[in-house]
Amino acid sequence: MTTTWRRRLGNVRSFVGNSMGGLRGGSNLASWVVAGTLAYFLWVKPSQDLKREQQERAALASADPHAYVEKRKPVPDPQETGLIYGNKNRTRKPKPEE
Repeated sequence: MTTTWRRRLGNVRSFVGNSMGGLRGGSNLASWVVAGTLAYFLWVKPSQDLKREQQERAALASADPHAYVEKRKPVPDPQETGLIYGNKNRTRKPKPEE
């Protein structure tokens, strides 16, 4: 009778160990930490950020329904940032007064 529950417990432990890749000890813990960190930064955090952004937009829209809400990031001016060829590292010189 005592051997049956011990055998069952051993079978459950080996099943759980095998389902986790058969790793034991520190390597098992390290692999779970890496997998959890990747899952957080690839799935959980982006969805939380998206939800937070949607809530902020909804709060802005509900405060004043006719207010303008920015939906895109502003495009930088190509002349100012030097994106147009030949405008890099040039400073503006003041015009001489006559």
